[in-house]
Amino acid sequence: MNFLNRIAKTTAKIEANELRAVLLSFAFVFTILASYYILRSIRDGLASDWTDVELSTIWTFTFFISFLVVALYGFACSKIKFKYLVPGVYAFFALTFFGLYILINTLPEFELTNQIFYVWVSVFSLLNISVFWSFMADIYSKQQATRLFGFIAAGSSLGAIFGPTISLLLASKIGSYNLILVSASLLIIPVFISTVLEKIRASDLGTQEINQGYDQPLGANILSGFKEFALNRLLLGIGIFIVLYTGISTFVYFELKNILVDYDQDLRTQIWAGMDLAVNVLAVITAMFATSRLATRFGLSVTLPLVPIVIITGLLIVAVSPILWVVVGLQIVRRAGEYSITKPAREMLFTIVDRESRFKAKSVIDVVVYRAGDIFWAWAFTGLTQVLGMSLAAIALVGAGIASMWSLLAVYLGRYFDKHQVVGSETKSSSFTSSS
Repeated sequence: MNFLNRIAKTTAKIEANELRAVLLSFAFVFTILASYYILRSIRDGLASDWTDVELSTIWTFTFFISFLVVALYGFACSKIKFKYLVPGVYAFFALTFFGLYILINTLPEFELTNQIFYVWVSVFSLLNISVFWSFMADIYSKQQATRLFGFIAAGSSLGAIFGPTISLLLASKIGSYNLILVSASLLIIPVFISTVLEKIRASDLGTQEINQGYDQPLGANILSGFKEFALNRLLLGIGIFIVLYTGISTFVYFELKNILVDYDQDLRTQIWAGMDLAVNVLAVITAMFATSRLATRFGLSVTLPLVPIVIITGLLIVAVSPILWVVVGLQIVRRAGEYSITKPAREMLFTIVDRESRFKAKSVIDVVVYRAGDIFWAWAFTGLTQVLGMSLAAIALVGAGIASMWSLLAVYLGRYFDKHQVVGSETKSSSFTSSS
């Protein structure tokens, strides 16, 4: 055990007393990402059945459903004791996917069931991850987060390798829709892990004094998360960061979706799974051994804008050489960088806000704002291609402009985090504190 502790401290900066909690956190995010990536390849395969306009419409419905779900989540936060909140979220999603499996198999010819499935997976994809990182920001201190979140994020990359591998191997053998059962079953595991983590936070991490009140609900206002977001400059900055990020991801997604129109559903599932596998093999090594070193040595002012700057370069290459494999390469680099560097760095920002913001406002940003960005850029892409007739090269130049704004905002947010000083038991700055 001492040998394992020494390896963990040398390679990933994990202290001996933190190892159990970190490994459980690693297993937690591994499981939820594996579950999601099984569903993701099925969902993305369905997208090629619809035109750009139809898919933009579906994304619009996803935004409104996301708004409703986050409002209901805010209500749950105000009524359910915190120690039951996180396990309850994953138990709920597991049950809904079991239900969707039954619905799809009961009404196989009903096109609306596929659209419902697509929308619900899209809602799940963001709230599921948002709740996890809210929980992590609550469990770990700011100093611990800087060292440990990169390693923990590697669990998401490994899960995102495992999930598409399952889809790649089994989609043609058991059928895409039967994979939903595998995914739903995996979601039972985080229910137990989250309970154990809450129990050992005091003994292993010593953070029980930082965030007390896990036995209490988080407030009484169903829309307080939206209010926190609207009145807090730091949260607004993170929201704009998300919107600019979705501009890049949406443009590339639509291009790939259109390329795969002529393939059948099971083959599309396998192709998307193969891309996911390539992305996450690249991401996992970076997250485990590079992210924490970047964050601790250079700070977030360098770590957070690193991927946006790389994306600017990639988009300029696409503008010069707008061919399929260049776009595929950009997609792989973009997503790998997002998962291994940008996302854990962005999640560190939430260690310096209060619990109300961490659980309620964060879900607004990660789900509602994210989906609002999706529909804005989806209709923008549709307008650029269908109305203005812009080529892939021209759209890449537009994307480079978006990525430039994204990188500048990343520098600003990173500098704030690096300069922030902990005051008392709460970590908030007067210049960014909500006026509520």
